[in-house]
Amino acid sequence: MSKQFDVVVVGAGPGGYIAAIRAAQLGFSVACIDEWKNDKGGPAPGGTCTNVGCIPSKALLQSSEHFDHANHHFAEHGILAKGVTIDVAKMIARKDTVVKQNNDGILYLFKKNKITFLHGRGAFVKATDGGYELRVSGVSEESVTARQVILATGSTARALPGTPFDEQNVLSNDGALRIGAVPKKLGLIGSGVIGLEMGSVWRRLGAEVTILEGLPTFLGAVDEQVAKEAHKAFTKQGLKIELGVKVGEVKSGKKGVSVAYTNAKGEAQTLEVDKLIVSIGRVPNTTGLAAEAVGLKLDERGAIEVDGDCKTNLPGVWAVGDVVRGPMLAHKAEEEGVAVAERIAGQHGHVNFNTVPWVIYTSPEIAWVGQTEQQLKASGRAYKAGSFPFLANGRARALGDTTGFVKFLADAASDEILGVHIVGPQASELISEAVVAMEFRASAEDIARICHAHPSLSEATKEAALAVDKRTLNF
Repeated sequence: MSKQFDVVVVGAGPGGYIAAIRAAQLGFSVACIDEWKNDKGGPAPGGTCTNVGCIPSKALLQSSEHFDHANHHFAEHGILAKGVTIDVAKMIARKDTVVKQNNDGILYLFKKNKITFLHGRGAFVKATDGGYELRVSGVSEESVTARQVILATGSTARALPGTPFDEQNVLSNDGALRIGAVPKKLGLIGSGVIGLEMGSVWRRLGAEVTILEGLPTFLGAVDEQVAKEAHKAFTKQGLKIELGVKVGEVKSGKKGVSVAYTNAKGEAQTLEVDKLIVSIGRVPNTTGLAAEAVGLKLDERGAIEVDGDCKTNLPGVWAVGDVVRGPMLAHKAEEEGVAVAERIAGQHGHVNFNTVPWVIYTSPEIAWVGQTEQQLKASGRAYKAGSFPFLANGRARALGDTTGFVKFLADAASDEILGVHIVGPQASELISEAVVAMEFRASAEDIARICHAHPSLSEATKEAALAVDKRTLNF
């Protein structure tokens, strides 16, 4: 006999585990199915984000930043350190510990909220009277029935056509986080978030890094002014970025990887590297879900079709996160998960896609929310712009990191904030003020009139808001 639940969540990534917790808080009986395993075969909830994405990449970025500071920046503080080396195995082990702490934290939250965790792959069996039957295959072998199903199965890395990931030489984000020694030469295909972050990690540790990007522009989704500043900073650091390339044959062998490509001038080139990270996007993960068993509708990309409320074409079946439309961001998935749980309870959960922040955790960090200047120009909306450089910020000078700026875009008539773009130190933290302001439909003047602590990096946000009205005080 199948165990019965009010809500069954398939997937324990950011969208899934948060949806399960919120549903439990609202009084539902909840089960969450997830198949991720750690090295010992135990459960590893948290999805791509916790296991091979956001969390481990930040751990490696932090380690590599410490190493970079010790070798190149300590001396200017009067700290003399010679012969500093990196123990890559220990760095990777620390990363694994951070991941396990997050895995264990989610299991604790399931227990705290009386959520039944089922370790295996979830798949539809059939529709039942008033719900659905799902089969769990893996460590947990059983069937469950649910009145409501939330699908949060995430995404997987897209491979180059004809070049599968072997995770030894040709690496996805997973393999990129497990490199056992600093490669002499590292190649990256794709200059997106994952490519730039992983490129930054191994460049700091001593690798010669070349990034091949098919698009003619660098970070095309980012505000153009910010992208130019970031490109300048990355190039100065030693990242070699080639734009407008067309990748051809990729050969992997004992000596490494050979990439044939045509550069922007149409010239045939070959890149020889020890390791190649492929970061050309991600695809929705619906493999093994048995969508056809219940008639669940997928689009041409394999994503689950949903409406604005994350409802699928089936009554009582919802989907959130990377497996549906919208940006593939962990925090977007979390907000959708909460909203769906609340909608199931008859409440009015809401996600404002216009105020979802984006972050790239390189050095300098890049963060933004709202529209870019090129988007505003394309739409014909009249706007005002104001920016302020970290070079003129006292806290940034004290930190020794004055790269970049904060930029505000506001409506020309109402002064409502339409977008905020930051490249520079702690951009990932600074962007939250802009998100709050935009949620309350604040004007640039509102931020300009708020007292910010001195000395702080956030003063650059205030000054950029002042710059919209051409009245900065410190520049």
